[in-house]
Amino acid sequence: MTTTQQERTEEELKALAERAGRDLEDASALEILQWAVDTFGAGFCVTSSMEDAVVAHLASRVRKGVDVVFLDTGYHFPETIGTRDAVDAVMDVNVITLTPRQTVAEQDAQYGPRLHDHDPDLCCALRKVRPLEEGLKGYRAWATGLRRDESPTRANTPVVGWDEKRRKVKVSPIARWTQDDVDAYVAEHGVLTNPLLTDGYPSIGCAPCTRRVLEGEDARAGRWAGRAKTECGLHG
Repeated sequence: MTTTQQERTEEELKALAERAGRDLEDASALEILQWAVDTFGAGFCVTSSMEDAVVAHLASRVRKGVDVVFLDTGYHFPETIGTRDAVDAVMDVNVITLTPRQTVAEQDAQYGPRLHDHDPDLCCALRKVRPLEEGLKGYRAWATGLRRDESPTRANTPVVGWDEKRRKVKVSPIARWTQDDVDAYVAEHGVLTNPLLTDGYPSIGCAPCTRRVLEGEDARAGRWAGRAKTECGLHG
């Protein structure tokens, strides 16, 4: 991180993010990521749920060895961990795995078994939100794979915006992409994807809170099915 970047105040970063969101609205994903790398250098990372490695792959084309941050909640499907390991092995990225302060067993001992059933918001806070906040402390900007077409709650996702909760610049380089765009990129570049995507799981989270999606359902209908909850807290 350069001296200039270190000296930017939060208000300056917020203004920078909002301006970039407007200026880069019609830019390509690679152009958006190039801006992020040029602006923040080592102070920029990519986060990945290992649903696919599209954003990690895009970022690696701009900056070899880019940090890719993965949250291991202790509740992931084996296929998700396998995808993480494969990305680490074959892609030119630096995978960083974050873990919660407590193991699942320690959490069960304090809060009771299956916290995800009786207080899913607290479970997400403990196993996702807090570890990410701690893991992102060394960065000024982070990239996500959010897309506007995924759900109504994500329809207004800016390509670059200000993460008020974490006081960081948040980059969503494929916000304007559709599922067809993702599929085309995966096919063209041979990008690693989670095998569960072809087994009825278009949106993959923790195993206890994710089910297959039925025909005609929203892509995220399998997440916290039967509850009003639609987000884990990482993005709103």
